[in-house]
Amino acid sequence: MNTLFYDFIIVGAGAAGLSAAQYGARSNLSVLVLEPFLEGGQVQNIISLENYPGLFPAISGVQFSETMKNQTLSFGAKIEHQNVVSIDKPNKKFVVKTTKAIYECYALAITTGAAHRKLGVPGEKEFESKGVSYCATCDGPFFKNKKIVVVGGGDAACDEAMYLSSLSDDVTLIHRKGQLRAQKVLAERVLKNPNIKVIFNTTVTEIKGTNMVHSIVLQNTETGKQSERPVDGVFVFIGMNPRTELVENLDTDASGYIITNEKLETKIPGLYVAGDIRAKPFRQLVTACSDGAIAANSAREYISEIKNEVYK
Repeated sequence: MNTLFYDFIIVGAGAAGLSAAQYGARSNLSVLVLEPFLEGGQVQNIISLENYPGLFPAISGVQFSETMKNQTLSFGAKIEHQNVVSIDKPNKKFVVKTTKAIYECYALAITTGAAHRKLGVPGEKEFESKGVSYCATCDGPFFKNKKIVVVGGGDAACDEAMYLSSLSDDVTLIHRKGQLRAQKVLAERVLKNPNIKVIFNTTVTEIKGTNMVHSIVLQNTETGKQSERPVDGVFVFIGMNPRTELVENLDTDASGYIITNEKLETKIPGLYVAGDIRAKPFRQLVTACSDGAIAANSAREYISEIKNEVYK
């Protein structure tokens, strides 16, 4: 298998990865983005992107992702749909192996994002894609005019509950705390929506069904009292777990997110981390794009030193 070389390789084609690719390519680096799935990552699930600065009126996450992809390609970066299986640095260059090829590069950025956190209750795994979902835009239309439960209390849960409320007038949002932790404007929309009922201080302890989900077991976190509720669809949005499998030797915070400095550098020279996989106080589309730009600029500086080039 032949080894292909690029100045800068980016693993992950979410907002951070595509931003890094754009800034890298515009800096005259040869850039490759490796992504097994669709470009855009979590952005694909946004129904109406209304809080990205300078983008008005709102567009869908799918539209935004497609535009970012085309913009990235227009600057000369390449995108390959391949699954990365290993990353190594035996010398001054990184070796990136995929299921299809072997690549080398001077600098590498990990922008693999995060995956949906699971409830970890009986029935969740058994009924995934049979009534249990982690993507309202993907599966919501299958539950039109049916009984829907959304689990969570953050931005994603509120966004998805609002979307689902356009498909059904029987949406219940279940949150383990006494108040929603979403941004105020999102929380208020949910609380004022006549199609959404919010149940606080409650957790889901079991998901039941036969061929499909037919009910869930709830437990009040204050009294311990349990109850069973009929439901057709269960949509889970309780946070994310960073996808760090490829770089498990890096320093992380208590939640597993990778720690970097202000230049997005890790403890390994030439290795950068950007986007939702990185330890930071706020995770939004705009911060992911910012991360990508910073990582690419840092990579450019690092590569310039290797090549003995001086940029003013």
